[in-house]
Amino acid sequence: MSGKSSASRTVLLTGFAPFDGDAVNPSGQAARALHGRRIAGHRVTARELPVAFGDSLKALRAAILETRPAVVVCVGLAASRRAISLERIAVNLDDARIPDNAGRQPIDVPVVRAGPAAYFSTLPVKAIRAAIEATGMPAEVSQSAGTYVCNHVFYGLMHALRRRPRVRAGFVHVPPAVAAGAAGSEGLPLAAIVDALRITIATTLSTGEDVRVSAGAID
Repeated sequence: MSGKSSASRTVLLTGFAPFDGDAVNPSGQAARALHGRRIAGHRVTARELPVAFGDSLKALRAAILETRPAVVVCVGLAASRRAISLERIAVNLDDARIPDNAGRQPIDVPVVRAGPAAYFSTLPVKAIRAAIEATGMPAEVSQSAGTYVCNHVFYGLMHALRRRPRVRAGFVHVPPAVAAGAAGSEGLPLAAIVDALRITIATTLSTGEDVRVSAGAID
């Protein structure tokens, strides 16, 4: 892919459809809110993925082929978390606590047969965390994306791009969305989540090598 091509000026941002009986999913809402925005000279193209093993990766791969992006950020909801979680590691394991939206519930199944045990994000996760925290929002570098559809998509994303090292990619978990002014123990306002994703994209596009901090500072 030529660095001068117009296609390389695209950021693919994905969120998920609602699941587990919820009417909305803030990951999908936040991604849609940034669709068409220009960040650091790049156009954001948002796509909503189904909460389904297999189907989500088919949709993701199709979106990558369509957009030929310079950066891919996939986003999912982590209902128990209260900070923007920048995932570092995707593991080759599907182990579903509950069925997905298609009724599938894989247990101890690899995402990719004969694939490597894990992939690392190529986003500058520590620099992103620092940039988000500078705005007063809570952020963290997470060492586990779980074993549900979010990790399935994260691993599948990195596997699909394994031979395209110039495309930076990774996964972000967001907390539940709450009413404006109600940030805290319940989650973050949707506008704050949208801004955190904007910062994630902007920092990725402006950062080469990730910042270096002590291990204790990112646990």
